[in-house]
Amino acid sequence: MTETTKTPVPDAVPTPTPALRGLIPLPAAAARALLLGGGIATAASAFLAWTWTAEFPGDLTINGYPGGLQWLTFTAGVLTALFALASYGIRGLGWLLPARNNAPLALTALGGFTVTWFTVIAISANLGGVVNLEPGGWVAAIASLLPLLGAFALPQERTGTDGTKETLKAYIAKPDHIPAAQAIAPWIQRAVITVVTIIGLGVFTYGIDTEYGELFIGYLFVVTFAMWAVHTAGLMDRFSALVAANRSFTLAMGFAAAIAFPFTQTDDHYANIGVNILIFGTVALGLNIVVGLAGLLDLGYVAFLGVGAYTAALVSGSEFSTISGVHLPFWASALAGAAASLVFGVLIGAPTLRLRGDYLAIVTLGFGEIFRIAVNNMDGDSGPDVTNGPNGIANIPDLNFFGFNFGQAHDIGGFTLGRFANYYLLMVLIMAIVVLVYTRAADSRIGRSWIAIREDETAATAMGINGFRVKLVAFALGAALAGLAGTVSAHVTYSVVPTPYQFAGSTPPNSAFLLAAVVLGGMGTVAGPLLGAALLYLLPEKLVFLQDKSLLAFGIALILLMRFRPEGIIANRRRQLEFHETGQLDVPKQTTLTDEPAVTKAGA
Repeated sequence: MTETTKTPVPDAVPTPTPALRGLIPLPAAAARALLLGGGIATAASAFLAWTWTAEFPGDLTINGYPGGLQWLTFTAGVLTALFALASYGIRGLGWLLPARNNAPLALTALGGFTVTWFTVIAISANLGGVVNLEPGGWVAAIASLLPLLGAFALPQERTGTDGTKETLKAYIAKPDHIPAAQAIAPWIQRAVITVVTIIGLGVFTYGIDTEYGELFIGYLFVVTFAMWAVHTAGLMDRFSALVAANRSFTLAMGFAAAIAFPFTQTDDHYANIGVNILIFGTVALGLNIVVGLAGLLDLGYVAFLGVGAYTAALVSGSEFSTISGVHLPFWASALAGAAASLVFGVLIGAPTLRLRGDYLAIVTLGFGEIFRIAVNNMDGDSGPDVTNGPNGIANIPDLNFFGFNFGQAHDIGGFTLGRFANYYLLMVLIMAIVVLVYTRAADSRIGRSWIAIREDETAATAMGINGFRVKLVAFALGAALAGLAGTVSAHVTYSVVPTPYQFAGSTPPNSAFLLAAVVLGGMGTVAGPLLGAALLYLLPEKLVFLQDKSLLAFGIALILLMRFRPEGIIANRRRQLEFHETGQLDVPKQTTLTDEPAVTKAGA
């Protein structure tokens, strides 16, 4: 008796699915036309007068010459138009949408709408009503609404090759859609990294140079939505592949951009912001060893910055130093500050690191408060005369390297570098050392032990890792890096007082802001804490008009970020998998070597 063999149905035949629709019932062609036309109209509206009076900052009263927030609206409109053209398949713009989805169009349109309407509302609120709007302001408000309507009329999902709907996250996660960096010529890879570095320097410089709070808020709106759009378009994944293939070159370009920053400034005040960001970022990177790699919650970390600062102040030769007649060169005071912080890290860590979780956090919080109270009382009355108590150590002299006085302005290549620019370049050098130490330690055997302790201390101990010793090394190394940054901080500020070294306050550095910088930027990464430190330092600096509500605004922003991107702005792969396990671990349909869907064979 013969068996009847059934003909298999090939898997290559797609299953019919209903057409995808957007939130607004509008034909796709009309929606894309609305996006393109609205983006162009939004950019063009920036050249109209939005108000009749120059009392609103930025001077938005001149036709044909954008000012202030109008330039941000113009930028958002241009980005929307570019992504809209890329969605049409225009030759030469296809690289803008490697993920072939509509999410970037919606995000850039939303960025233009947000910054434009924020400006219109700010004009009305500051000047006393909508009567202060010129027709150009109304045109801009309506023009920025058009691309948003077009974007929401497009579907935000993509139909897969097998006829099923794919979310954007699952689509980007497929490795076959990310081209290998080796397929691009090496010189092109480095050219792309160079261009991105220049753009990044320009964006960062513009943010620091913003002169009033409304402009900085608009800047945050545009940058946030633009970066979100770039990420959802798949461009961030492609750039990450280029960076992975050119790590040394990327790191060199990053430091070249950092060195170039003071040469772009005409006001030394902005260089002062830059050097404080680098000090804050260096301390945050040291804390990242403790929190991000070893998984130890330290709530008193700013005390190590204070130990380094006070040590450098005591040996600086200041007339207010209680150690009279001692004036060490900077390299010696830097080593002394780092060593003192390291010793304090060992002394505090040795009896406490056997604790875990909340108990360790409480002990470190207590250490931070004990340090602040102790230096506040070492005034000769309440305790030994070491730190001059609440008066601190003032008149710390400027550094002098081989005749180069950091306190004086210097002309280099036709550029004048002021006092803060000099200290900024010194901090770039120290940051390079800190990054080198961090990366070497993270990639070493001790670094892998830190990660193992962070993931599961019990399992790591069972595998033979000495948990106490590994955690103590992390604590000591992080403390030493903070102390090194503190030595520069003492000279930059001219004085050291106990007030800044507390758990929480309205301005950084303090332990709460340091921890927030690590979490916000991305734990376990190098660029994450630096970006987090830059944002958290700039927010209080630029949002002065919010006064006592600045912490409220910061708290709301942090809650939103933790809700939508809990792994941080720049997250490593491991933490992305932890927080987005479902979306990131979707396995694409099995394909053959020819990249065609596999077909089930008869009898299989």
